[in-house]
Amino acid sequence: MEKRWNTLPANNLASSSLKDALKINEAICKILTQRGINDYELAKEYFRPSLNGLHDPFLMKDMEKAVSRINQSIVNKEKILVFGDYDVDGTTAVASFYQFLTDLYHIDYTAFYIPHRYKEGYGVSKAGIDFAKENEFKLIVCLDCGIKSVELISYAKTLGIDFIICDHHLPGNTLPDASAILNPKQFDCSYPFKELCGCGIGFKFMMALAAFYHLPDSSYLQYLDLVAVAIAADIVPMNGENRILAYHGLLKINESPSLGLKTLINLGGIKKKLNINNVVFVIAPRVNAAGRMDDAKKAVLLFIEKDEATAAAIGDLLQIDNTERKEADSSITLEALTMINQDEALIRKKSCVVFNEHWHKGVVGIVASRIIEHFYRPTVVLTQSDGIVTGSARSIKGFNLYEAIYDCREYLLAFGGHFAAAGLSMKPEHVNAFTERFEAFVCANVTDEMLIPEIVIDAEINFAEINQTFFNIICQMEPFGPENMRPVFIAKNVVNSGYSKILKDQHIKFEVRQNNISMSGIGFNMAHKSEIVLSGKPFDIVFTIEENEYNGNTRLQLMVMDCKTSL
Repeated sequence: MEKRWNTLPANNLASSSLKDALKINEAICKILTQRGINDYELAKEYFRPSLNGLHDPFLMKDMEKAVSRINQSIVNKEKILVFGDYDVDGTTAVASFYQFLTDLYHIDYTAFYIPHRYKEGYGVSKAGIDFAKENEFKLIVCLDCGIKSVELISYAKTLGIDFIICDHHLPGNTLPDASAILNPKQFDCSYPFKELCGCGIGFKFMMALAAFYHLPDSSYLQYLDLVAVAIAADIVPMNGENRILAYHGLLKINESPSLGLKTLINLGGIKKKLNINNVVFVIAPRVNAAGRMDDAKKAVLLFIEKDEATAAAIGDLLQIDNTERKEADSSITLEALTMINQDEALIRKKSCVVFNEHWHKGVVGIVASRIIEHFYRPTVVLTQSDGIVTGSARSIKGFNLYEAIYDCREYLLAFGGHFAAAGLSMKPEHVNAFTERFEAFVCANVTDEMLIPEIVIDAEINFAEINQTFFNIICQMEPFGPENMRPVFIAKNVVNSGYSKILKDQHIKFEVRQNNISMSGIGFNMAHKSEIVLSGKPFDIVFTIEENEYNGNTRLQLMVMDCKTSL
């Protein structure tokens, strides 16, 4: 798949000034200024995030109400149920807040509840509310969901059950009748940072409760590792408070992780220092697999477990779920790609909607993302259960998927999501009409250029600039994520040094030279570019820089994303 390159413009005056202040490579200074870091103090905050930079939690709308309602429950000895979504953000939020609450209150008056993905669906469920009523809970603290559960929360109120909502999703026009709503995205909430994940909002709630009850900072800081996992998995912007929380959460993961996380790290076979990438690709899938394949309650049980043998046993169950998830993901992706490749009409479309009533609905979102890796276009993957077609949609850069789904609403039973991802359901007889309407909306709003994946390049560098000191500074720019991605560089007019090798018919490993300086590189899924590498002509490469360890030796390596013949 061809890609278009977009090199970000540099403010040479600002980057030169920053170089004078920091005494580091100018290319890195160019990247810092692109990211809004243009003086020494901002750079200091960026490279050394401090917990002192966290905002006062009472700046969040309704925080005083939320704390007061918890205190009312404690004074009156009311039972409190901690409720959360079945993904990584929800389960980490529930695990951390539930443990904090049991330490603050009493384990006999607290419990947690995770809805079953297939029996109850996303968010606040009637079954969860009925469970609370049957077990005499008077208050539900709802984490990572609830902001749009207007009718269900009204139903709970008729049963004498109050809600505190801790959610980060966009509110609708009507807010639930809750005792307190903690969500910085409310239009009248003046909280300075708007992009906390659900677990992050739960963390701020714990922070406020600790202040109210004069508890030590350790009472909530001990859950920073779980907050970091949630930030990584939910792909929220890695700036502001998220950067501070993720930075210190990663320190805790690497120095003193909770038993549950330690179990997952061991299952993932990670021996070296973890970074956000490890969290996203090793820890998060094992947590998510519980909800995708079975019951996400297991993830919470792992996070709150204190006995090593029991934690290992629960970890093994998550490992089984993850293995089954990978098998389902792999087989369904293959079926879907075969379906597309055998349909010329589908190949020519600007969108992709595929449907098989037997596909496992726990992995259709993953499959949609896999399809986009092969056919870069807005994609919907549908399956069917109990007579209802359900599915997940994923977008491409620059296309508002939620608007597209909303435009098809007359064919849908339910839908929800945001710019990049969505979920939906419909009657089987409406699949064809939905497919046509979705394609029409995509055609009207997606240009041909948008269907070519973009590589955003931060700066041009020469091989002479790449050394261990340069790499060490890049490492200090972690944690990486949206709004603070790992720097992508371009080097121009490089030539093949004479060594190249195709691996598994898919990848290319080679050595390239620029001005008599050689670097080794590997390009995954770039075997089709071998002709450029072997042509003998100069070419340009786009890459990130990593460390490669082999036989006890460590050296820098280019992770090549693309290459083109030099102009």
